[in-house]
Amino acid sequence: MEKFLNYLALGTSLVIAGIAAYFSVLGLATIFAGAWLSVVIMTGVLEFGKIVTAAYLHLFWDRLNYMKYYLVLSVLVLMLITSLGIFGFLSKANIDQTLKGDSFSLEMSIIEKRIEGEEGKLERLETRLEGLDLVISTARPQDRNYIDRRQKEERDLIAQDMDVIIDQVVKYNEELMPLKREQLMQEGEIGPIKYVAEVIYGQEESVKYLDNAVRWVIFALIFVFDPLAVLLLITSTSLIARKIEKDKPKVVENRYVIQVPKKKVPKINKTD
Repeated sequence: MEKFLNYLALGTSLVIAGIAAYFSVLGLATIFAGAWLSVVIMTGVLEFGKIVTAAYLHLFWDRLNYMKYYLVLSVLVLMLITSLGIFGFLSKANIDQTLKGDSFSLEMSIIEKRIEGEEGKLERLETRLEGLDLVISTARPQDRNYIDRRQKEERDLIAQDMDVIIDQVVKYNEELMPLKREQLMQEGEIGPIKYVAEVIYGQEESVKYLDNAVRWVIFALIFVFDPLAVLLLITSTSLIARKIEKDKPKVVENRYVIQVPKKKVPKINKTD
């Protein structure tokens, strides 16, 4: 069972390290978009070297000279670079989502302004109709038919204009509905982070500090992501090596001591 857990920890550490490397490479490649392929190759090789160096340092620490301190510093710097890459990747994802929502809001505001303009025209036409009605209602009864005939052409033009405006408002509302649905979907996607912001900053200030809440979540992820992979790798490889050393059969050297009786020891004559 212990052996299985050790190898499971080793496999888990490699999976976490691989995923961290993937996000880090994409994040750094996004930062240096002008040399995307070069950055991917460079950071990919460095990520692999970081894992190997971390395991090598732990297993052979006593056998290494002063160069081990440089290797430790290299591993720490590479862990920091990995965390920065993950931060860049997650930040870009959040920015893309925010820009998408802002784009919907901008399009909606433009259409709503157009609707308000058309409704303003409609109100002016309705006011004009009310003025024409007022002229008829205040006129003498014998003049009302005459005034009505004089107003007929103007009323027909107003009615036509009102029909055009109403059709335009309906068209704008039809364009607005898909955007509202998309906006609701966007709000649903960022709903969890809104709850996090409410927990940290309170319900009233949550919208204002939404970006800060996102950053705190990203910091929490990068704090445990790559360090967990490296430490789990070091621990698992150490336990596996210790287990292998423990299970290795011991070689016992047999030594025989031959005792020779004193009386059988030949005398050595000393010659001058």
